[in-house]
Amino acid sequence: MSTQKTLFILGLLSGAISASAAPAYLSPEYLALSPDGKTLYVTQATAGKVAAFDPATGKVAAEWPLKTSVSGVAVAPDGTVFVTGGEVDGTLFKMDAKGKALGKVAVGHTPMAPIVSPDGSTVYVLNRFNNNVMAINAATMKVSATLPVVREPHAAAFGAGGKLLFIANHLPYCRATDDIVSAKVSVIDTATFKVKEDIMLPNGSTGVRGMCASPDGKFIYVTHTFGRYQLPTTQLERGWMNTAGLSVFNGETGKYVNTFLLDDVDLGAANPWGVTVSPDGKALIVAHAGTREISVIDREAVHARIDKAAKNEKVTEVTKSAADVPNDLSFLVTIRNRIKFDGDGPRGVAVTPDGRVFVTCYFADKLAEVKLADVAQRGNTAKGEMILLGKEVDLSKDRVRRGEMLWNDGAMCFQQWQSCASCHPDARSDALNWDLINDGIGNPKQSKNMVYSHLTPPTMVTGIRLDMQTCNRKGLTHIQFVVRPEEDALCIDEYIMSIKPVPSPYLVKGALSASAKRGEGVFKKAGCAECHPNDKKGPNGERLFTVGGKKKFLLLGTGNEEGREFDTTTLVEVWRTAPYLYDGRALTMEEVLTTANPGDVHGKTSKLSPTEIKDLAEYILSY
Repeated sequence: MSTQKTLFILGLLSGAISASAAPAYLSPEYLALSPDGKTLYVTQATAGKVAAFDPATGKVAAEWPLKTSVSGVAVAPDGTVFVTGGEVDGTLFKMDAKGKALGKVAVGHTPMAPIVSPDGSTVYVLNRFNNNVMAINAATMKVSATLPVVREPHAAAFGAGGKLLFIANHLPYCRATDDIVSAKVSVIDTATFKVKEDIMLPNGSTGVRGMCASPDGKFIYVTHTFGRYQLPTTQLERGWMNTAGLSVFNGETGKYVNTFLLDDVDLGAANPWGVTVSPDGKALIVAHAGTREISVIDREAVHARIDKAAKNEKVTEVTKSAADVPNDLSFLVTIRNRIKFDGDGPRGVAVTPDGRVFVTCYFADKLAEVKLADVAQRGNTAKGEMILLGKEVDLSKDRVRRGEMLWNDGAMCFQQWQSCASCHPDARSDALNWDLINDGIGNPKQSKNMVYSHLTPPTMVTGIRLDMQTCNRKGLTHIQFVVRPEEDALCIDEYIMSIKPVPSPYLVKGALSASAKRGEGVFKKAGCAECHPNDKKGPNGERLFTVGGKKKFLLLGTGNEEGREFDTTTLVEVWRTAPYLYDGRALTMEEVLTTANPGDVHGKTSKLSPTEIKDLAEYILSY
């Protein structure tokens, strides 16, 4: 037995002990400030609570248990608090400023980012896995309308005094073989509650996490990873693989303005998350979840540079036009400070009227506090005060939690350009094709979902890695370009093994729909079960739908991939991993079964009726 395999097995044994004794974490994530600025509401994702934090005393004044996962918070102009929680059967909670329950309403699958209209009459909730936005009457707590958006809405902001609602869609919804593959921002006319336009971010934009408006609503800011997926992954320097982007929209017209980079020439700023503007409009603040820091940007100066570039005037040695801005790693030189602090996983960010920035540190159960006045005086040397919200966290005693932190940690990467989560947000796929060098150059492939990868070896699209454990170690070496202790790899292993699949939004009250039930018969009829049998089970009894350990020659390879065998992937969570096939050429499951299946090489589907194709797709997408 190899040394690596022995260490892995020993890690499993010790990890099982540490995991069972793991403490309960708070996982502070999102923030909302009361209208008077005296209370900061903090979501505690895994504790199922909202904390009412007093900025004046630096202490938690009260905690409101909701007995469900908590995913977002917003405050109405009159001080009423709205909180989203739950997963498949999500809920919007309404409470007064003291935490008294005032009502609740059932919403959708994994609701998040509630936002209240400026007049306080309507609450909008983003249902991430239903791919829609709900409008809810704030007084009656009844859903008034539901509007589809692009894919996994994750953040929202108002422009034009509430006339426009901007929605940040987390992932691209494109064929990965398209010329441009990028997430979109949906712009909604709130008067008609219709999508005015879906606007693409720059090519390679994915992992969209944060959005905010300037105090006057004239500009909207969006944070995202900016993948340079069209380049071979041979180096990291100068953002050759991933950069950190901040895109700007005109809040009054809804039009895209430009995108600038949050990295420096030789130091990445991985995984930007929360973003906000100080109440006086002078500072633009971004939390960098991967690098334990915030960026404090001179907002007036950055807009002056964007405007200058729009006039084709020289801004830096790189930027001489608007088209140059998204590739300029020096764009923020002299107008931005990067403030480090000792807290893993900065995500949410808010600023009080007196200029104090508060940042949630997801893995530390802390808030970081940074004074803008201190930043103005001391620049990058300004210090952040850490405020403990619960018990001190010691991740050395919990491999699963530490592994999750490392998965999201861009600070351990060479020059801090990316984390594992940059290409695998939430340990899933980023919907981009990447040209990894482990199987040659010039043959880009989809990033994969990590769920149950330890149960379905080999790994990688072409099955060239023996197992998930080997894959994780090679990823550290060849993607992060670092050498890490074996203990780190063991922690990442255990995190991946701990992930549970999210129930499909295609299920109806946890069961197959009528269409999916019919599709089960079509699945057998088309021969899908030959490569995706339902006899292998996961740890919770769920079907894995894979032959396991076997590659298949399906005549699906094109170009220099022609004739190659591919790994028979599990169908678990396939509903959230579009686009499909190794190169993402199929946008929908229907396309997998029709236009992307010439000659019935991937199941006997050519003679199926349109209804049978629909039912078969529904069945596959239900797992």
